[in-house]
Amino acid sequence: MAATDQAIQPANAGLAATALIMYLAHFKLQQYPFSLTPNTGFYVGLQGHQQAMEVLQTALNHGEGFIKVTGEVGTGKTLLCRKLLNEAPAHWSLAYIPDPNLDPQQLRWALALELGLKQSDNIDQLQLAHLLQRQLLLLAGAGRQVVLLIDEAQALPDDTLEALRLLTNLETEQRKLVQVVLFGQPELDKRLAQPGFRQLRQRISFSYQLAQLQQPEVAAYLRQRLQIAGSTLMLFSPPAIWLLSYYSRGIPRLINLLAHKALLLAYGAGLPRAGWRQMYLAAADTEDVRHPALHWLLVATATLALLWYLAPSALLSWSLR
Repeated sequence: MAATDQAIQPANAGLAATALIMYLAHFKLQQYPFSLTPNTGFYVGLQGHQQAMEVLQTALNHGEGFIKVTGEVGTGKTLLCRKLLNEAPAHWSLAYIPDPNLDPQQLRWALALELGLKQSDNIDQLQLAHLLQRQLLLLAGAGRQVVLLIDEAQALPDDTLEALRLLTNLETEQRKLVQVVLFGQPELDKRLAQPGFRQLRQRISFSYQLAQLQQPEVAAYLRQRLQIAGSTLMLFSPPAIWLLSYYSRGIPRLINLLAHKALLLAYGAGLPRAGWRQMYLAAADTEDVRHPALHWLLVATATLALLWYLAPSALLSWSLR
């Protein structure tokens, strides 16, 4: 690497750090409120997510073999999975598989390694199945409850899904030796609806489908994440929130992305909060949102709706943003 490149890198890093500090100071924040990384510290206990957590906890506490949670891309499945991992009782032995594109043998080894077994090339499939069953019995005898969490389960190969079903056949007279939680996109439901998966489908005792957020939930979601990040103020105008709900379709990942971009635009313009103009520009620069070309009609509709509740002076101040 050239000496000039080595000098530029620290300089760029210093500028980025300074910009971050100025951004946070501008909005009186302690951290970024709308990161795309699933962070359980920013978990918002909205109705849908709370109900999903209650379903998971109830099903697992009752020893059910198969539990399924589905939802569109970006609705918070991975966040729920991580929250379940973080809040698991001490007597649970958790195995987490984030990449489900595994054949049956790889799946068994992934579970075996998570449960403390050591991999060996000298062990064939039959021996591995025996060792895995013995380990599960030992854990059950020690009062441990084994829970296998699989993210992106819609990507599981057909024969691996069947291997999972057979895995849940392992049980004592009192309970299952392993419980399986599938987190997946709606494509998982379509696959399981096929006749070839009817045996597995009948094993799923609890299911929950995550829905997109409604507009009042979007406002509550924004408010709580801002509070967690250290702000006591709502940093989005009502028309901006209305547009955000429309553009994002109530999908938390898109809400985070659009909210983050809108705040960056507001910061660049020296504004104390993001208005409808910043939200429109954020949507125009983002993939997979509702088409932003209708923003004039949307803003007019939102303004008329708010006219019944807000003072004319407040509406005038919004129109100037």
